Amino acid sequence: MKPPLELAVNESGSGPPLIMLHGLYGSGANWRGIARAFEASHTVLLPDLRGHGQSPAHPDMDYRRLADDVIALMDRQGLERARLVGHSMGGKVAMTMALCHPARVERLVVVDIAPVAYDHGAEHGGIIAALQQVDLQAISGRADADAALAPAIPSDLVRQFLLTNLQREGRTWQWRIPLDILADQLPVIQGWPLDSTPTWSGPALFIHGEASGYVTPAGTAAIHRVFPQARVIGLPGVGHWVHAEAPGPFTEHLTEFLNPEPLK
Repeated sequence: MKPPLELAVNESGSGPPLIMLHGLYGSGANWRGIARAFEASHTVLLPDLRGHGQSPAHPDMDYRRLADDVIALMDRQGLERARLVGHSMGGKVAMTMALCHPARVERLVVVDIAPVAYDHGAEHGGIIAALQQVDLQAISGRADADAALAPAIPSDLVRQFLLTNLQREGRTWQWRIPLDILADQLPVIQGWPLDSTPTWSGPALFIHGEASGYVTPAGTAAIHRVFPQARVIGLPGVGHWVHAEAPGPFTEHLTEFLNPEPLK
Protein backbone atom coordinates (compact mmCIF):
# COMPACT_ATOMS: atom_id res chain seq x y z
CA MET A 1 0.00 0.00 0.00
CA LYS A 2 1.35 3.41 -0.97
CA PRO A 3 2.07 5.67 2.02
CA PRO A 4 -0.13 8.76 2.35
CA LEU A 5 1.21 12.26 1.83
CA GLU A 6 1.42 14.83 4.61
CA LEU A 7 -1.03 17.57 3.69
CA ALA A 8 -0.67 21.25 4.48
CA VAL A 9 -3.61 22.41 6.59
CA ASN A 10 -5.04 25.56 8.16
CA GLU A 11 -6.88 25.08 11.47
CA SER A 12 -9.18 27.49 13.30
CA GLY A 13 -12.07 27.55 15.74
CA SER A 14 -13.05 25.06 18.43
CA GLY A 15 -15.57 22.25 18.79
CA PRO A 16 -16.31 19.10 16.80
CA PRO A 17 -13.88 18.68 13.86
CA LEU A 18 -15.11 19.91 10.47
CA ILE A 19 -12.90 19.15 7.46
CA MET A 20 -13.61 21.12 4.27
CA LEU A 21 -12.15 19.77 1.02
CA HIS A 22 -11.62 21.91 -2.07
CA GLY A 23 -12.05 21.05 -5.74
CA LEU A 24 -9.71 20.70 -8.72
CA TYR A 25 -7.26 23.64 -9.17
CA GLY A 26 -8.25 24.92 -5.72
CA SER A 27 -6.85 24.95 -2.18
CA GLY A 28 -8.12 24.98 1.37
CA ALA A 29 -8.20 28.78 1.18
CA ASN A 30 -11.26 28.50 -1.11
CA TRP A 31 -13.31 27.68 1.99
CA ARG A 32 -12.12 30.52 4.26
CA GLY A 33 -15.18 32.71 3.77
CA ILE A 34 -17.60 29.90 4.58
CA ALA A 35 -15.36 28.51 7.36
CA ARG A 36 -15.65 31.71 9.40
CA ALA A 37 -19.35 31.01 9.99
CA PHE A 38 -18.46 27.71 11.70
CA GLU A 39 -15.40 28.60 13.77
CA ALA A 40 -17.52 29.32 16.86
CA SER A 41 -19.06 25.83 16.78
CA HIS A 42 -16.38 23.66 15.11
CA THR A 43 -12.67 23.11 14.85
CA VAL A 44 -12.36 23.80 11.12
CA LEU A 45 -9.57 22.17 9.12
CA LEU A 46 -8.87 23.38 5.59
CA PRO A 47 -6.33 21.02 4.03
CA ASP A 48 -4.71 21.40 0.63
CA LEU A 49 -5.21 18.11 -1.22
CA ARG A 50 -2.19 16.50 -2.89
CA GLY A 51 -0.83 18.51 -5.79
CA HIS A 52 -2.72 21.64 -4.67
CA GLY A 53 -1.91 24.64 -2.53
CA GLN A 54 1.09 24.00 -0.29
CA SER A 55 0.78 20.20 -0.25
CA PRO A 56 3.21 17.94 -2.12
CA ALA A 57 2.34 16.59 -5.55
CA HIS A 58 2.23 12.93 -6.56
CA PRO A 59 1.61 11.29 -9.95
CA ASP A 60 -1.19 9.12 -8.48
CA MET A 61 -4.48 11.03 -8.06
CA ASP A 62 -6.67 8.00 -7.31
CA TYR A 63 -9.43 9.03 -4.89
CA ARG A 64 -8.56 6.20 -2.53
CA ARG A 65 -5.08 7.70 -2.18
CA LEU A 66 -6.48 11.21 -1.68
CA ALA A 67 -8.85 9.83 0.97
CA ASP A 68 -5.94 8.09 2.70
CA ASP A 69 -4.09 11.43 2.83
CA VAL A 70 -6.99 13.00 4.74
CA ILE A 71 -7.31 9.99 7.07
CA ALA A 72 -3.58 10.35 7.83
CA LEU A 73 -4.19 14.03 8.59
CA MET A 74 -6.95 13.03 11.02
CA ASP A 75 -4.57 10.55 12.65
CA ARG A 76 -1.92 13.24 13.12
CA GLN A 77 -4.53 15.54 14.65
CA GLY A 78 -5.82 12.78 16.95
CA LEU A 79 -9.29 12.84 15.41
CA GLU A 80 -11.40 9.68 15.62
CA ARG A 81 -14.24 11.08 13.49
CA ALA A 82 -14.98 14.25 11.58
CA ARG A 83 -17.73 16.02 9.74
CA LEU A 84 -16.80 16.40 6.07
CA VAL A 85 -17.67 19.00 3.45
CA GLY A 86 -16.29 18.51 -0.05
CA HIS A 87 -16.77 20.41 -3.30
CA SER A 88 -16.39 18.71 -6.70
CA MET A 89 -13.13 16.74 -6.58
CA GLY A 90 -13.12 17.27 -2.81
CA GLY A 91 -16.65 15.90 -2.72
CA LYS A 92 -15.44 12.70 -4.33
CA VAL A 93 -12.66 12.50 -1.76
CA ALA A 94 -15.23 12.95 1.02
CA MET A 95 -17.52 10.28 -0.46
CA THR A 96 -14.59 7.88 -0.81
CA MET A 97 -13.67 8.47 2.82
CA ALA A 98 -17.22 7.65 3.94
CA LEU A 99 -17.31 4.46 1.85
CA CYS A 100 -13.78 3.21 2.55
CA HIS A 101 -13.41 4.49 6.14
CA PRO A 102 -17.02 4.67 7.36
CA ALA A 103 -16.19 4.78 11.08
CA ARG A 104 -14.16 7.99 10.59
CA VAL A 105 -17.02 10.05 9.09
CA GLU A 106 -19.77 11.50 11.29
CA ARG A 107 -21.64 13.64 8.77
CA LEU A 108 -21.13 14.14 5.05
CA VAL A 109 -21.81 17.18 2.86
CA VAL A 110 -21.08 16.92 -0.86
CA VAL A 111 -21.24 19.99 -3.10
CA ASP A 112 -22.14 19.75 -6.80
CA ILE A 113 -20.87 16.27 -7.58
CA ALA A 114 -22.26 12.72 -7.59
CA PRO A 115 -20.70 9.25 -7.13
CA VAL A 116 -20.38 8.72 -10.88
CA ALA A 117 -17.77 9.13 -13.61
CA TYR A 118 -17.86 12.35 -15.65
CA ASP A 119 -16.81 13.20 -19.18
CA HIS A 120 -15.52 16.77 -18.98
CA GLY A 121 -12.14 15.91 -20.44
CA ALA A 122 -12.36 18.42 -23.25
CA GLU A 123 -13.26 21.24 -20.86
CA HIS A 124 -10.57 20.51 -18.28
CA GLY A 125 -8.03 19.53 -20.90
CA GLY A 126 -8.59 22.92 -22.50
CA ILE A 127 -8.13 24.69 -19.17
CA ILE A 128 -4.87 22.88 -18.44
CA ALA A 129 -3.60 23.48 -21.97
CA ALA A 130 -4.40 27.19 -21.67
CA LEU A 131 -2.44 27.40 -18.41
CA GLN A 132 0.49 25.54 -19.94
CA GLN A 133 0.55 27.91 -22.90
CA VAL A 134 0.98 31.07 -20.83
CA ASP A 135 4.53 32.36 -21.40
CA LEU A 136 5.60 32.68 -17.78
CA GLN A 137 8.92 34.22 -18.76
CA ALA A 138 7.19 37.07 -20.56
CA ILE A 139 4.51 38.11 -18.08
CA SER A 140 5.04 40.79 -15.43
CA GLY A 141 2.09 39.84 -13.24
CA ARG A 142 -1.36 38.30 -12.96
CA ALA A 143 -2.91 40.93 -15.22
CA ASP A 144 -0.74 39.74 -18.12
CA ALA A 145 -1.61 36.11 -17.40
CA ASP A 146 -5.29 37.00 -17.17
CA ALA A 147 -5.15 38.64 -20.60
CA ALA A 148 -3.34 35.62 -22.05
CA LEU A 149 -5.96 33.23 -20.67
CA ALA A 150 -9.03 35.26 -21.68
CA PRO A 151 -9.42 33.93 -25.26
CA ALA A 152 -9.49 30.29 -24.08
CA ILE A 153 -11.23 30.89 -20.73
CA PRO A 154 -13.81 33.68 -21.17
CA SER A 155 -15.27 33.47 -17.65
CA ASP A 156 -13.79 36.12 -15.34
CA LEU A 157 -14.80 34.02 -12.30
CA VAL A 158 -12.98 30.94 -13.57
CA ARG A 159 -9.85 32.88 -14.58
CA GLN A 160 -9.58 34.62 -11.22
CA PHE A 161 -9.98 31.26 -9.49
CA LEU A 162 -7.25 29.70 -11.63
CA LEU A 163 -4.92 32.66 -11.15
CA THR A 164 -4.76 31.98 -7.41
CA ASN A 165 -2.30 29.27 -8.47
CA LEU A 166 0.12 31.73 -10.10
CA GLN A 167 3.00 32.51 -7.76
CA ARG A 168 6.18 34.49 -8.09
CA GLU A 169 9.39 32.45 -7.81
CA GLY A 170 12.31 34.83 -7.70
CA ARG A 171 12.06 36.93 -10.84
CA THR A 172 9.68 34.64 -12.67
CA TRP A 173 6.15 33.34 -12.22
CA GLN A 174 5.20 29.67 -11.78
CA TRP A 175 2.05 27.62 -11.51
CA ARG A 176 1.96 25.94 -8.11
CA ILE A 177 -0.29 23.11 -9.37
CA PRO A 178 1.44 20.28 -11.29
CA LEU A 179 -0.16 20.78 -14.70
CA ASP A 180 1.53 17.77 -16.32
CA ILE A 181 0.30 15.44 -13.57
CA LEU A 182 -3.22 16.85 -13.66
CA ALA A 183 -3.36 16.44 -17.45
CA ASP A 184 -2.18 12.84 -17.16
CA GLN A 185 -4.56 12.03 -14.31
CA LEU A 186 -7.69 13.72 -15.70
CA PRO A 187 -9.37 10.37 -16.50
CA VAL A 188 -8.76 9.29 -12.90
CA ILE A 189 -9.98 12.60 -11.47
CA GLN A 190 -13.13 12.50 -13.59
CA GLY A 191 -13.76 8.86 -12.76
CA TRP A 192 -15.28 7.09 -9.78
CA PRO A 193 -12.91 4.66 -8.03
CA LEU A 194 -15.31 2.10 -6.57
CA ASP A 195 -16.58 -0.29 -9.24
CA SER A 196 -18.52 -2.42 -6.80
CA THR A 197 -19.79 0.50 -4.78
CA PRO A 198 -20.59 -0.08 -1.12
CA THR A 199 -23.11 2.11 0.67
CA TRP A 200 -22.88 4.49 3.61
CA SER A 201 -26.00 5.02 5.71
CA GLY A 202 -24.84 7.97 7.79
CA PRO A 203 -26.39 11.44 7.58
CA ALA A 204 -25.55 13.02 4.23
CA LEU A 205 -26.45 16.26 2.46
CA PHE A 206 -25.86 16.87 -1.24
CA ILE A 207 -26.13 20.50 -2.39
CA HIS A 208 -25.83 21.32 -6.07
CA GLY A 209 -26.29 24.23 -8.42
CA GLU A 210 -29.18 23.57 -10.76
CA ALA A 211 -27.44 25.55 -13.52
CA SER A 212 -24.19 23.57 -13.34
CA GLY A 213 -25.23 20.28 -14.90
CA TYR A 214 -22.99 18.23 -12.60
CA VAL A 215 -25.84 16.51 -10.75
CA THR A 216 -28.19 14.99 -13.32
CA PRO A 217 -31.22 12.75 -12.65
CA ALA A 218 -28.91 9.76 -13.13
CA GLY A 219 -26.46 11.30 -10.67
CA THR A 220 -29.26 11.88 -8.17
CA ALA A 221 -30.29 8.22 -8.48
CA ALA A 222 -26.68 7.18 -7.83
CA ILE A 223 -26.57 9.42 -4.76
CA HIS A 224 -29.65 7.78 -3.27
CA ARG A 225 -28.37 4.32 -4.14
CA VAL A 226 -24.96 4.80 -2.51
CA PHE A 227 -26.04 7.14 0.31
CA PRO A 228 -29.55 5.99 1.26
CA GLN A 229 -29.99 8.64 3.99
CA ALA A 230 -28.97 11.51 1.70
CA ARG A 231 -30.98 14.66 1.28
CA VAL A 232 -30.45 16.33 -2.11
CA ILE A 233 -30.95 20.09 -2.49
CA GLY A 234 -30.70 22.04 -5.74
CA LEU A 235 -30.19 25.81 -5.73
CA PRO A 236 -31.92 27.48 -8.74
CA GLY A 237 -29.77 29.60 -11.03
CA VAL A 238 -26.54 28.57 -9.31
CA GLY A 239 -23.54 27.07 -11.14
CA HIS A 240 -20.77 24.72 -10.13
CA TRP A 241 -19.08 26.96 -7.51
CA VAL A 242 -22.12 26.82 -5.22
CA HIS A 243 -20.46 28.17 -2.06
CA ALA A 244 -18.94 31.10 -3.98
CA GLU A 245 -22.02 31.94 -6.06
CA ALA A 246 -24.65 31.55 -3.33
CA PRO A 247 -22.81 31.78 0.01
CA GLY A 248 -25.87 32.85 1.97
CA PRO A 249 -28.23 29.96 1.09
CA PHE A 250 -25.32 27.52 1.11
CA THR A 251 -24.29 28.53 4.63
CA GLU A 252 -27.88 28.30 5.85
CA HIS A 253 -28.28 24.73 4.59
CA LEU A 254 -24.88 23.77 5.95
CA THR A 255 -25.61 25.27 9.37
CA GLU A 256 -28.92 23.43 9.64
CA PHE A 257 -27.27 20.13 8.73
CA LEU A 258 -24.12 20.45 10.84
CA ASN A 259 -25.84 21.71 13.98
CA PRO A 260 -28.68 19.24 14.56
CA GLU A 261 -29.91 17.95 17.88
CA PRO A 262 -26.97 16.49 19.84
CA LEU A 263 -25.87 13.18 18.37
CA LYS A 264 -26.11 10.12 20.60
